[in-house]
Amino acid sequence: MQTWPRKRAKRATARVRSWKPVSEGLLGFVGYKAGMTRVMATSAHKTSMTKGEEVAVPVTIIECPPLKIYSVRAYTKKGGLRVHKEVVVGKEKHLRRRIMTKKAHDPQALDKILNDDVSDITILAFTQPSLTGFGKKKPEIIELHMGGSNEEKLKFVKEHLASGIKASEVFKEGDYLDIHGVTKGKGVQGPVKRFGIGLKPHKSEKGRRGPGAKGSWIAQQHWQYRTPHAGQTGYHLRTQYNTQILKISDDLEAVNPKGGLLRFGLVKNEYLLVKGSAHGSKKRALTLVKAQRLHESRTPPTIESISTRSQQRR
Repeated sequence: MQTWPRKRAKRATARVRSWKPVSEGLLGFVGYKAGMTRVMATSAHKTSMTKGEEVAVPVTIIECPPLKIYSVRAYTKKGGLRVHKEVVVGKEKHLRRRIMTKKAHDPQALDKILNDDVSDITILAFTQPSLTGFGKKKPEIIELHMGGSNEEKLKFVKEHLASGIKASEVFKEGDYLDIHGVTKGKGVQGPVKRFGIGLKPHKSEKGRRGPGAKGSWIAQQHWQYRTPHAGQTGYHLRTQYNTQILKISDDLEAVNPKGGLLRFGLVKNEYLLVKGSAHGSKKRALTLVKAQRLHESRTPPTIESISTRSQQRR
């Protein structure tokens, strides 16, 4: 059954349901999926059968323009966990139509946000898609948590208020991520494509298509909810755990193929190369969170070269 119900996500930007303070500083970031390529790397894991050999590794390119801080939220546990105070510290012209932009812009109030009632501090950060090359202007805005004491969190906010936050200040090469995102949407599909059930043999009678099992026959008017039916396929909120970062860089010539990435264009900002695939379509925002349930940490392979072969059709 995997995840049930298989319903359409409310929005294209994934929300994170729980946060674990695995380290100090910001615990997450938002990047845009640019596409996939291949790297030639030397395997370095001590128990690997290919240790010391050069192997081909598929990687996903995630472009990460700097994040800007929109507001700071202080939470209190009095009367249940709730927002005690919110201070707007940033401005963005493409966010003017949102209700939250009507709040007063008052960065000086940051010094008064801490008191004995405050149990946690988070930030509302927004992306800068206008810095990328695929034509989007309206930013995503998402709440991100931090690790450390409240004083350290407030210090982090003040240090990055003007300059913004880079991905290299949050992650480092070899770290593991949990990727929260929305999968590719495939619309309404039948049970064969949606659940992978088999069709009836070609010699069967009384119809050939339709679900192979219709549930219990005790009451034929009632079908169990586990029975495979047609419905929404794709565009589901999913989380991919423990994906390793192989490279963080702003060397654009090393990753941009001739003619740009197919259906994306050229990478123009700092980027991550993560091992394997990441769900979602190109240009989609992915929420990257430091691994919350890491059991094993492997030495990342040493990248020798990155394929920049043209992806344009010939």
